[in-house]
Amino acid sequence: MSDSKWWKVACTLLVAAGALWADEANYNIHLWEPGKVPLAAGDGPLDGPFLTVFEPPPNKRNGSAVIIAPGGSNIMLMYNVEGIEIAERFNDWGTTAFVLTYRLSPRYDDKARALDGNRAIRLVRSRAAEFKIDPNRIVFAGFSAGSTMARVVTNAATPGDPQAADPVDRLPSKANHLVMVYGPGRPAPNENLKEFPPTFLLAAAYDRGAANGSAQLFLDINKAGGVAELHIYQKGRHGFGAATTSPEYGPWMDQLKHFLKLGGFFGGAK
Repeated sequence: MSDSKWWKVACTLLVAAGALWADEANYNIHLWEPGKVPLAAGDGPLDGPFLTVFEPPPNKRNGSAVIIAPGGSNIMLMYNVEGIEIAERFNDWGTTAFVLTYRLSPRYDDKARALDGNRAIRLVRSRAAEFKIDPNRIVFAGFSAGSTMARVVTNAATPGDPQAADPVDRLPSKANHLVMVYGPGRPAPNENLKEFPPTFLLAAAYDRGAANGSAQLFLDINKAGGVAELHIYQKGRHGFGAATTSPEYGPWMDQLKHFLKLGGFFGGAK
C-alpha cells in the first residue's frame, strides 16, 4: 500500500474512533486552532493533534490528571488497550484522563510529536480550573512508541515563554511524573536524567529490547540522581495494555498506583 493510500485509511479509522469518543461524556480538544498547528503538512484529520477527555465520577475526583500516549509504531494508535482502558482505570482512581492523538509517521517525525506532547501538557495546565485539577499533578504516560514519545517530550520540555502571544505557551511543559511502558525511548544530546520527573518503567522480560532498555534507563536515571522505579515481569510480551485479568502482569497498574501515591500524585500526604 502506498503512503498516500495508507494515510487515507488511517485518517478514516482515526476519525471514526474520534467520533465514537466525542460523545457527551468523552469529547475532543484540539491542541491548536485550525491553521495554527506548527509543522503542519496539511489540514486533514491526522494533521491536527487532539486530546480526548475522560472525566472521573465527581465523588472520586482528586485533582490529578494523566495524559496518555498510546503506542502503534508511530503509524497507528492502539486506542483501546493503551488508551481507553488505561483512561478508565485512572478514572477509577479519581484522575482526569486525556488520551492524546498525536501526529504519525511517515508524514510526521519526532519533532512534531515533541511539539504535540509539550503542547498537550501546557494545554491541560491552562485549563486546570475548568477540569478541577492541580496543574502540579500531571503525569505523562506512554506505551511502546508512546513511551519513546514520553522521553522525546521530556527532553524537549521548557519552562514556558512569559512573553508568548499565546497564553498557553507561557506555561511549563514538563510533566510531574513520567510512565514509560514497554519502551525506554532514545536518549537525546545533553539529556539531563537527573531533572527527569519521577519515572515508572515497565516491561516483560521476553520483550527483550524494551526490558533491557528499561533496565538500562533505570540505572542511568538512578546513577544521575533522579527518581525511578522499575518493574520487569519474568513472562509476557509486548503490547499488553491494562492487562487487568492477566496472570502474568495483571498487578502492574496497582503497582503504578502505589508509585504515584508515594509521589503525592493523588493529593494529601505522601
